[in-house]
Amino acid sequence: MTDKYTAVWVSHSSMGDFLKCPRLYYLHNMYKDPSTGRKISIVTPHLSLGVAVHEVLEGLGAYPAEERLQCDLDAEYERAWTGVAGVGGGFLDEGEEKLFKARGHTMLETVKRNPRFLINKRIKLPRGEMNPNFYLNEDENIILNGLIDWIEYLPANDSLHIVDFKTGKYEEKETSLQLPIYLLLCNALQKRRVAKASYWYLESDKIIEKELPEATDAYREVLEIALKIKAARLRKLFECPQGSGGCVQCRSYELILSKDPRARYVGIGGFKQDMYVVGK
Repeated sequence: MTDKYTAVWVSHSSMGDFLKCPRLYYLHNMYKDPSTGRKISIVTPHLSLGVAVHEVLEGLGAYPAEERLQCDLDAEYERAWTGVAGVGGGFLDEGEEKLFKARGHTMLETVKRNPRFLINKRIKLPRGEMNPNFYLNEDENIILNGLIDWIEYLPANDSLHIVDFKTGKYEEKETSLQLPIYLLLCNALQKRRVAKASYWYLESDKIIEKELPEATDAYREVLEIALKIKAARLRKLFECPQGSGGCVQCRSYELILSKDPRARYVGIGGFKQDMYVVGK
């Protein structure tokens, strides 16, 4: 029986958490601070940089294709940066923030020199208040959701090109679920064929086209992990594989729970989470 209010919602980020450490998944995606009733999350400079740059580039999609190059990307970036500035963005000092902010400007210079597909027609998946989503499996009451950075329309063969913006320095692992999930979302929520998928590493201006998985293989792989998450939720069992001492993935969240002074509360985030900066 389907029921969106009791369904298990999964995404690239939540499944990634689970694969790294089930305890991390629980603390980041399920646990609520009993004193506030809100989930908890950790903000970092890398995360804030990504948020600001993505906000600028994804915002271009609101304009007609022929008007996008007229946008003042630097002004938009300055505006976006106000939302991640200071300790609320995970920056522990002005020097650190200055370095990260400059990296964002470098990425936007890359875009201005060669906007590539950003000036072509873009397709958007249908969404309401939530990210685009569909029932991955109705019998299991599992919903898959996600937000694709950019979907370029390819008129030559009436197909689509999935693009993911990367603001980090490291390349996505071959085992990443990101492209299988995006393929499933596109197949479920629109009728055109996905012809290709690429990562755009903005700092190096490197585009890496990846081979698309078969849809049936993508479905099987994603559902397998989603079922493990559902089983863990039913059993209420989310153990760290390294035991009670925690691992590098979940230890920072444990510091928040233990009220360790290294975990500093910095406010409420955009998704109504209690946000923390965790120092060394």
